[in-house]
Amino acid sequence: MIPTVNCGIVGLPNVGKSTIFSALTAVPAETTNYPFCTINPNVGIVQVPDFRLDRINQIVAADRMIPALTEFVDIAGLVRGASKGEGLGNQFLSNIREVGLIAHVVRCFEDDNVTHVSGEPDPISDIETINTELALADLQSVEKRLGKNMRPAMNPKVRGEAIAMQDLLERIASHLNKGIPVRSMNLNIDDMARLEDLFLITAKKQIYVCNVDERDVEGKSDWVNSVRAIAESEASEAVILCGKLESEIANLKDAGERGAFISEMGLNESGLSRLIRSAYLALDLCTFFTTGGAANRAWPFSRGATALQCAGLIHSDFERGFIKASVYHCDDLFDCGSEAALKSAGKLRTEGKEYAVRDGDVIRFKFNTPRK
Repeated sequence: MIPTVNCGIVGLPNVGKSTIFSALTAVPAETTNYPFCTINPNVGIVQVPDFRLDRINQIVAADRMIPALTEFVDIAGLVRGASKGEGLGNQFLSNIREVGLIAHVVRCFEDDNVTHVSGEPDPISDIETINTELALADLQSVEKRLGKNMRPAMNPKVRGEAIAMQDLLERIASHLNKGIPVRSMNLNIDDMARLEDLFLITAKKQIYVCNVDERDVEGKSDWVNSVRAIAESEASEAVILCGKLESEIANLKDAGERGAFISEMGLNESGLSRLIRSAYLALDLCTFFTTGGAANRAWPFSRGATALQCAGLIHSDFERGFIKASVYHCDDLFDCGSEAALKSAGKLRTEGKEYAVRDGDVIRFKFNTPRK
């Protein structure tokens, strides 16, 4: 199965989530100046910007380009008390449990025409509200499981595992009571496996998205700096963008016009491109490429995957009948200028099924077609 970024866009009402989502996906999301205008989550598929695919396509002939894809979900705004069912709390929490990554949008702009649920924007307070509600929701799940876990602990056959689970749940409950997210506990693989069916929200990776006004696209305000400080304390990332401008850019149909608009803002790329790439990297995804013929294509894969596993992403027959992989790195292609020159320079390698694929590898798989 090809991994995709599954990223939930969350935050308080009226922080710009739906505006950002619409610009990301070019799918109109309901945006109105009152809380909870987004009731059911909107889902959109977005291409991952990758200049390497464009350069590969300039060198190696193919009928078309197919980029890697990401999925973004615009989820209803959360308010204080959501963990107890306030607002659309229960529905919000159900939706957010299903995503792999949280993009936490924080309002870092003033606008008298856009109501703030607390009266005035306060990024630190807003972040605390969201994080507290998510921690309280997880605490409810953990405490419920603690009660159910007591009975298995009395069974000699499963006592050891039940005791380990009990200890883990108690440690997590202690952290959540202090408002500390599960992701900051650096749990090992075994512990994460034990928690898998709890779908804990604060165990998910999170990035912060500072939604600024047009005058602060470089993110120099005190509000943005306060969000950056929080992100750094959590080993997270803060992405700066102006949802209003990004929406205007997205409405430009011509790529040249979009590029000129971005340059006029003094930026090298749009904030949305940075957000997409940050989401991709936060889930520890890399990209390998296949070239020539019908398409030059970017394939997302989990860091550390082998050649055999990556072959299976293309088709199960590639994995079952795997013989070998011809591999070179895209940087070598760019340096040599052609695949022929790259081969002459000895940059083309043959690798086996256990080869750890690198980000930027270009691979051609050789395989036996299984008999039917």
